[in-house]
Amino acid sequence: MDGESDRKDGGRPDRDEYFMSLAFLASERSTCTRRAVGAVIVKDGHVLATGYNGPPSGMKHCDQMGCLREDLSIPSGERHELCLGLHAEQNAIIQAAREGKCIEGAVIYVTNRPCSVCAKMIANSGIREVVFANDYPDMLSDFIIRETGLRTRILDRKG
Repeated sequence: MDGESDRKDGGRPDRDEYFMSLAFLASERSTCTRRAVGAVIVKDGHVLATGYNGPPSGMKHCDQMGCLREDLSIPSGERHELCLGLHAEQNAIIQAAREGKCIEGAVIYVTNRPCSVCAKMIANSGIREVVFANDYPDMLSDFIIRETGLRTRILDRKG
């Protein structure tokens, strides 16, 4: 309804809540057997691209062929190269590139703090801020975020 104020407590969702809800919706498309993650790239209040974690196009999904990381007992936050899937942030950046959308100066909403690989990609893509809802154990990611000056915010999702 026109004139209705954004809220944090019951009415219309504010922009952060809205875009984070879209990231969580995107995560529902994930076929990862360990962690479903979604991402939404937003610029000037408009959605430019979305992504969720899963294998490259043309490959069987992880829920069909199993998880290499589980098979090798790799802990969360380590050895990212030993995964057949792309992360949600990577897929969103790739989608924007394929569609010729400039993401410089954009904000990326992600259901989880980016890993170190995604933190590097986000920093080099020109995205200025990462808003995430859940933490992720990756000390190298924290270092990269600090060193590159990438702004981050944790969005508390109540309700």
